[in-house]
Amino acid sequence: MVNKTLGFVFPGQGSQSVGMLTDIADEFPIVETTFAEASSVLGYDLWKLVQKGPAEELDKTVHTQPALLAAAYSIWRILTDETSLKPALLAGHSLGEYVALVCANAISFSDGIRIVAARGRFMQEAAPVGVGGLAAIIGLEDAAVQDLCQQSIMDDEILSPANFNCPGQVVIAGHLKAVERALVLAKAQGAKLVKLLPVSVSSHCALMLPAAEKLAVLLESVSISNPVIPVISNVDVLAYATPVAIRDGVVRQLFMPVRWVETIQFFAAKGITDIVECGPGKVLNGLNKRIVRDMQLTNTADLASLQALLANPNRYTSI
Repeated sequence: MVNKTLGFVFPGQGSQSVGMLTDIADEFPIVETTFAEASSVLGYDLWKLVQKGPAEELDKTVHTQPALLAAAYSIWRILTDETSLKPALLAGHSLGEYVALVCANAISFSDGIRIVAARGRFMQEAAPVGVGGLAAIIGLEDAAVQDLCQQSIMDDEILSPANFNCPGQVVIAGHLKAVERALVLAKAQGAKLVKLLPVSVSSHCALMLPAAEKLAVLLESVSISNPVIPVISNVDVLAYATPVAIRDGVVRQLFMPVRWVETIQFFAAKGITDIVECGPGKVLNGLNKRIVRDMQLTNTADLASLQALLANPNRYTSI
């Protein structure tokens, strides 16, 4: 039965850390099994990288993306093996959208690993280190951030909002020099916080158009099915209805902003009252509580949190 008031969300890059899932893997062998399956696709030991590092290697986007997919999917497997939970809606932030599509049986896990590893490579190739940048701006309205992006561009530079994360928090992406100019303007306009993020890949902006073209070619060879659980698109904030829509949506996602505020508002409008952040970290629930304040939020960041969820899965309304 579907838990009609329950939604699952899956985190993207930034939630990874060396040693993540160690305590959960000690209790549930399916974690290492899942990473072994990913390693067989990748040709290197992903679990060893996650457990031992070094952090600089794990943080490379080509490694981070499959690591987070395997991490979140292994927790999903635990929850579906140990309980009868079936959320009514799924969504993922950026990379997390691929996790949602795998969990919804729209894409196989092995294909998902292959796609996100290639996606990371395409992204890095599109904007080599030193070319692009990302920055968070806190305390300005969305429209003000969009305006200052336009004011910060010189010549043929690219700069635009990349993530609408929660009210008053927008991430911008584009050419590094333009990002730096925008941060100066944001401070002058009264932003509470401006921060250049330690990420070299300028995702969700037009710098990623070459990566999107390569991704589109790769996806032509991938078998995609209709999701068995609705997955909400980052770009359109609508449930994917067909394999064609999925291919189109995840390609456009590379160079268009993540509309996370609207995604969580969509969940609430559809009757979702409880959200589980499925994967390492608690980043999304930190955002979610600022979007819909009365939403009940749960995470699976460690063994204690996961066991608390497993101990009482019947708390959610079913139909």
